[in-house]
Amino acid sequence: MTERELVIVGGGPAGLAAALAAGEAGVKDILLIERDQHLGGILNQCIHTGFGLHRFKAELTGPEYADRFVKTVEKAPEIEVSLRSFAVKLTGDRVITYLKPGAMEEVKARAVILATGCRERTREMIPICGSRPAGVYPAGLAQKMINLEGWIPGKEAVIVGSGDIGLIMARRMTLEGMKVKAVIEIQKTTRGLTRNVVQCLEDYGIPLHLRHKILKITGRDRVEKVEVVRVDDNFAGIPRSGFEIRCDTVLISVGLIPENELLEMAGAQIDPKTNGPLSARVNFTSIPGIFVCGNAFRVYDLADNVSLDSESAGRSAAEYLGKGSADRGNLS
Repeated sequence: MTERELVIVGGGPAGLAAALAAGEAGVKDILLIERDQHLGGILNQCIHTGFGLHRFKAELTGPEYADRFVKTVEKAPEIEVSLRSFAVKLTGDRVITYLKPGAMEEVKARAVILATGCRERTREMIPICGSRPAGVYPAGLAQKMINLEGWIPGKEAVIVGSGDIGLIMARRMTLEGMKVKAVIEIQKTTRGLTRNVVQCLEDYGIPLHLRHKILKITGRDRVEKVEVVRVDDNFAGIPRSGFEIRCDTVLISVGLIPENELLEMAGAQIDPKTNGPLSARVNFTSIPGIFVCGNAFRVYDLADNVSLDSESAGRSAAEYLGKGSADRGNLS
């Protein structure tokens, strides 16, 4: 078992910002573990613009935003990056077990930062009746299919939920030649950013049905249609308000869940409502020396804010290690 000063799990925007901030605060031995073959996390599939407006005063795509951090990390001598490495276990005394190509490693860390991001809520987490045909995807998976793999998920789509990923995918699929027939949102207002509603729906004439829900998905081998109904204040369907939309693809965009299985495994207190750590301070947990940042702590709307708070996590870890002060300024 090797010993390290600081181990960071996750090489997305949160992990990258935390690593750089910890290094600037004086930590000289940092191991950054990333399960993908590239650093950048979710930003690698977010090829749309809108990143960096607050932090860099420039409109960047997701890969461009990530690249600014990745290049700095690669030049930092105190940061070692381990790609294609999957953390499978974390103990309360900060022992991390992770798999990498050809080996299983154990490392004892004086401090740990978890930057593991979120996972998407799936169809099974919302009450939609019907069969289980092909063509039902989480919105983030569809984004990866189109932007990274070059696959088109279908020809005619309906999007369930108005989260930012769903709104952005409405535009993306339209640009790729698909017909987005509607976005269905059960709440009175959208859950995405106003700019995404305007730029992704209104600019492309895509209908948004507020206070509606999908009752049923119909299809044998492939999605054939969905049944939509208007809901009352208790989210119950209003009789004789239903209608059908024929489609072959349904995207689910109904929120994100912080990925904190490792933290729970270590014995930290978890909020059952949010799946984030129970803590009175941002980025802290109930276990001394274990910190959480980015979407693993709470779900953010903007990557710029993820970077800001994750830098705070890096400085807090450095302070815990006796290397710096948590109230230092942000990285420029």
